[in-house]
Amino acid sequence: MAREYAPFVRKIEIECESLEQVKEALEAKADIIMLDNMDHETMKKAIEWIDGRAETECSGNISKENIERLKDLNVDYISSGSIIYNAGILDLSLKNLKPIGEV
Repeated sequence: MAREYAPFVRKIEIECESLEQVKEALEAKADIIMLDNMDHETMKKAIEWIDGRAETECSGNISKENIERLKDLNVDYISSGSIIYNAGILDLSLKNLKPIGEV
């Protein structure tokens, strides 16, 4: 349905939190299947099921401290939001910019 609704989209990615959802994503012929917040063994089983029929992405609770644990999975992508969780906010409004020399 997503391809019919937006035929201009190049790839469809489906976020899955269970093996049942992975099965549905495979049936829907997803281009990328994101394995979100799964434990290591579940991700391993999901990747076996996918068997190259879609690209794979691991996500959820991944940080620089624990990313090494994923190296045996051979996934295509790893995403992590941990680098921004504690980032401060900086307002870069253009209304505050002034030409050089007018400071």
